[in-house]
Parts: sequence; structure tokens; C-alpha cells
Amino acid sequence: MNHEVLELIGKSELGRRSFIERTATSMLGVSLSVPFLQGVNGNAYGQSKKGGTAKNLIYVYLSGGMTHLDTFDPKREGSDVAGPTKPISTNGDFQLGDKMEKLAGVGDKFAVINNMSSTQGAHDQGRYVMRTAYNKRATIVHPTMGPLAEEYLGKRNEILPDSVIIGQSTSNAGYLDPSRSPLPIASPGAGVPNTNIGTDDNRFERRMQMAQKLGNKFVEKYKYVGPQSYVEYYDQANTLLKSNALEAFNLNGESGREKYGMGRIGQGCLLARRLVENGVRVVEVISGGWDMHSNIDTGLESRVPELDQALAALIEDLDQKGMLDDTLVAVGTEFGRTPNINMNGGRDHYPAAFSTMMAGGGIQGGVKHGETTKEGKTKNKSDVVSPKDFISTIGYALGIPKTEIYAPNGRPFMFGHDGEPVTKLFG
Repeated sequence: MNHEVLELIGKSELGRRSFIERTATSMLGVSLSVPFLQGVNGNAYGQSKKGGTAKNLIYVYLSGGMTHLDTFDPKREGSDVAGPTKPISTNGDFQLGDKMEKLAGVGDKFAVINNMSSTQGAHDQGRYVMRTAYNKRATIVHPTMGPLAEEYLGKRNEILPDSVIIGQSTSNAGYLDPSRSPLPIASPGAGVPNTNIGTDDNRFERRMQMAQKLGNKFVEKYKYVGPQSYVEYYDQANTLLKSNALEAFNLNGESGREKYGMGRIGQGCLLARRLVENGVRVVEVISGGWDMHSNIDTGLESRVPELDQALAALIEDLDQKGMLDDTLVAVGTEFGRTPNINMNGGRDHYPAAFSTMMAGGGIQGGVKHGETTKEGKTKNKSDVVSPKDFISTIGYALGIPKTEIYAPNGRPFMFGHDGEPVTKLFG
């Protein structure tokens, strides 16, 4: 292996990924897209019991900017900002948009945050801060909540990953060790991709042994810690392929799949529930299609009923299984939508005010935190909840301490940045 290849492996995340994938494909006769399943304990601070009761997190992320005025913060019917949505009553202390009838029936089990506000009005930047608590920079990549939770609380599983992203085909751990990368599942109904062995068992075992031997020699010769992740990767990938752990990702035998809805967000929430049942700590479910600049009537009909059905089923199932106290369900998006309906019949970006929700993990159900004006605008600028406050609240629920960790460049970072948790949400 020449020095140019070594430099590529050592400095480039893409190079590292390409190296392991090419090696696995060419040497082992198997295509492995399951990244870094075994981490190291690293900085395991232990779980604090201050705050919430959550041991797991399911974060449903609505990519594109969910309209708060047609979901969690509807306005009076007939008003200029109401648009096509009518408010309906719930069994909690708030109203919902009229396409959220199922969630209205479990309103006593979740809390709504209606005074969210962000400074990021572009999709990429808004999405980034709502998943990391940090503004996007050109000089560093911040980890999402799954890798960070593993860094703080330690590795939970021997075979299954500690975090999974559903609805996304790639992942990374930011500035953390690559072994903390979440497992990406592009399609919730397809299971873990590329796990079929492309050769017979004996030949596969010989190739695995050869790869382990070459990997160990590489680490010994060049004294570089990075390749050690890939040596462990081979071993853990082999263990996973031989185990029954992959059944956690198989929805085919799951009864009542229709209860969640057969769309991607419904099946994503069902898979998330199965994964936390099997010990996965953090699951993100990514749902697109919320950027409604035109024809919002059609967009709402397409997206909101699916979300309503999926979330209601998830909350009900977790509650019935006795898992809701241990599992925080959070719903986020990058920003809200404008109070006015534009000339194309849609709503544009509006980071000044939007809504999120939380259920389980010690959250008091049936309550609303904050409010907007009758026009759907920020009411009290001194009392808004920022993205970093929102993520700090998730960390508070999980018992993650406000302790600094350090990136390879020596800079300190914390879960939730310098945000303040919304402790009033906890019962």
C-alpha cells in the first residue's frame, strides 16, 4: 500500500469509508454497508438520574419545515392565517390541526412546544442545528445525538449499534470516532442492506481471517489508531451476520403493521419502536416532503394524516408496553411556515416561530409550553425555545451531564451546546 493511499485513509472520511467498503467487497465477497457496529467505551460518564426518566430516544425529524399553523399551533377558523386548517380539541390543554384526529385522542400523553425560534432560515443550516445544536461550520462536522449519547453514556450493545438513522442512506459521527456512526437504514421495510454473503461459509471465513491478519499488521506497522476501527469492524460485522440480531430490523413478522400506516414514516416509527425494544438507544426517523411553498392543501393531505397515524400508534404502543417512561419521543423540524398564504397557495420559510413536541421520558403530558400571537408570530422574544434549548431538553431527559468533550482539534463541545433545558416540561 503506497503512501498516497495511507494519506487518503488517514485524512479523509470518504477515503476511510471507501477503503473499508472496497476491501470488504473485493476480499470478503460481501458488500457491507453496516458502518462501525462496535465502538469503544471512551468517555462513559454514566447516566445521571437528574431530569427525565428516558433511557432511549426516538427523534422524528420532519425535513423541509413543518407548518406549525396547520399542525401543533392552529389558529381560529376564518382568520387570515388559518389557511385550510381548522383547530380541533384534544384531551390535553391545547388544540391541534384538524388532520391530527388520532393524536388528539392521546393528547394527554405528550407536550407541545409552541414558542420555538431559530436564526437559521435555510434548509441545510436549519436542519443541521436542529440535529446537532450547533450552527453549521466549514471547519468541523458536529455529531448528531446518537453518537454523542454513546460518547457520554458508553457503548450499550455488543452487536447491534447504539444509534440508527431511518430514512437516510449515509451517516457519520462528526468529529467523534467513526465507530460511533449511526447505522443508516434508507428504507424501513427493507431491513439492513447488503448483508447477504456472496460466497460459501468456508471461503468467507478464510477471507475474514486474512483481512483480520492484514489489518492487525497494518496497525502495528504504521502506529495509526484509525485503522483499528476497521479491524474491530470486520469482527463485529462477521458476528452480526452470524447472529439473529438482524431480526430486529425485519418488519415482515410484525403484527399490526397497518396500525402505523404503510408509508415510510409509519413503518419508520414501527421500526424505531422495535429497535428500542431490542436495546438500540437512539433512533432518528427522517421524513421528507414538508417544504410546502405551493398547494399547501394538497401537501397537508399527503403528509399530516400519515404523521398523525404514525405518532399516535407509536405513543400508544410504547405506553401499552410499559416503555413510554423509558423512551423519549421527540418531533422536530428546521423551522415553521409563514402566517400568510403566498400567491402559489403555500407557505414560505419562517424560522422566527415554529412548533415541536415531546412524549414520554418524564415529560408531563397534556401541556402546552409557550405560545405565538394570533398571527402565528413570536409572542415573547425573551421566552423562546431555541434549537440548542430543545436538544438540551432531550439531553436532560436522557440524563446526559453538561460536561465538555473535546474534538481532535482541542475545541470543547457539549450535548446541546450552551442551551438551557425546558425543565417545566417534566412532571
